[in-house]
Amino acid sequence: MSRRAMTTTAAALTATAALLLTACGGGDDSSGGIKGADTGSSTPSASASKAAADAPDLSLPGDLHLVFDFDKPSDAQHAAAVDTATNYIRALKHGIVKQNPDDPAYQYYSVGGAAKYAKTQIQAWVDGGWTPTGTDKYYKAETAKVGSTGVLVTFCRNQAKSFSKKIKTQKIHYTKESLDSYQKFSILMRPAADSGHAWKAQQIEVQGRVKECQ
Repeated sequence: MSRRAMTTTAAALTATAALLLTACGGGDDSSGGIKGADTGSSTPSASASKAAADAPDLSLPGDLHLVFDFDKPSDAQHAAAVDTATNYIRALKHGIVKQNPDDPAYQYYSVGGAAKYAKTQIQAWVDGGWTPTGTDKYYKAETAKVGSTGVLVTFCRNQAKSFSKKIKTQKIHYTKESLDSYQKFSILMRPAADSGHAWKAQQIEVQGRVKECQ
């Protein structure tokens, strides 16, 4: 896991997230939105403890495997952001498997654009009558500090061995590995405004046909 300077993508996601927080407000109006997370290192730790007890079910069927081939960042905040980013991906898959666009799992780990993205993705699978199967691999993770509290988590995805299965017939739609199999995810993470969860995904960008992920 490497840390790097903020990219153009990070800057764009940061600006969007700032507007989102301004529009939505927060539990502490005096904190000034995003900066309100800078209240001391003990807050994320306490939030994480409560979050562990309240965390939703992320179980997946035996024929679906998510592989996160990441090294843990040495920075505790970056490590926590990566953990939640992976849980956000798990929650999205959980919603698809449950065929529930309003699944509480992804809502627990995301807000704003990231939550909207998850709901849209789940709805598309529901509309098509499909569910995922196979092995979905995520790797080459990097983190970058964004502003005073944010962390941009980026990683590659290889979906060459991940397929869609028709729920009604159980027929699997197999595809061959190609450049279409490779994607790059950029997820903007920030400490949650409430005390119930340490981090949440706020914005997400997914690029397709990414050669650097091959």
